Amino acid sequence: MEKEQVLQRINENGLVVVVRAESKEKALKITEACIKGGASAIEITFTVPGADEIIKYLTSTYKEDEIIIGAGTVLDSETARIAILAGAKFVVSPYLNPEMVKLCNRYRIASMPGAMTIKEVVEALECGADVIKIFPGELFGPKIIKAYKGPIPQARLMPTGGVDLDNVEEWIKAGAYAVGVGGNITKYAKDEDYSKVEDICRQFLQKIKMAKGKV
Repeated sequence: MEKEQVLQRINENGLVVVVRAESKEKALKITEACIKGGASAIEITFTVPGADEIIKYLTSTYKEDEIIIGAGTVLDSETARIAILAGAKFVVSPYLNPEMVKLCNRYRIASMPGAMTIKEVVEALECGADVIKIFPGELFGPKIIKAYKGPIPQARLMPTGGVDLDNVEEWIKAGAYAVGVGGNITKYAKDEDYSKVEDICRQFLQKIKMAKGKV
C-alpha cells in the first residue's frame, strides 16, 4: 500500500490504537481485539519487548486492507529503519527527530513526529513530516487543534494522550486528522478482558463516525 493510501485510510477511520504491553503475547491479543473492534491502524510501540518481531508477524499475518501496522515511540532513524524493515507502514515519535523523518521520506513511509508548540509543528512540516502528533494531548485539550489550525491550516494534526470517549468527538470536530488512543482502549487487557478492548474500540470508532457526520 502506497503512503498516500495509508494516510487516507488513517484519516477516514480516524483512529490509531497505540499498543503498549509487557509482552509480545499481550500485544498480539490487544491487536487482535482491536481488529475485531474495527480499527484500521495499530501502532506497536518500541517499548514493547520484541516490537519489531511483533510488527513483522502482524504484517505477514494480516492483509493491509484488514489492518495497517505502524511503529511508535521511535526515537531515532536507526529504530525507524528496523521498523520499516519489519513492515511498518507509518512511524510515530514523541518528538521531532529530523533524521528519522528524512529516512521515512527516503522509503516513502508515513512519518508522525510529536510536537507541543506552533514552532515545533512548523519545524516538523519543514522537515517533511506527514502528520504531526500533538503530544501529550491532555496538556492542551481539543481547543488546541483549532488554535493551531488558525495559522497553519495545512497541518495534519493527530492528538495522542488525553483522548477519551467523552471528548473524542470534540477532537475530531476541532479538525484533528485522526486521534491516537492507547490506555483508554487497551487498559482492559490488564485483566485479560479482550472483549472489553474490542467493545471500547468499536465505541471510539462510532463516535468518530458521528463527529465526521458519517452516521
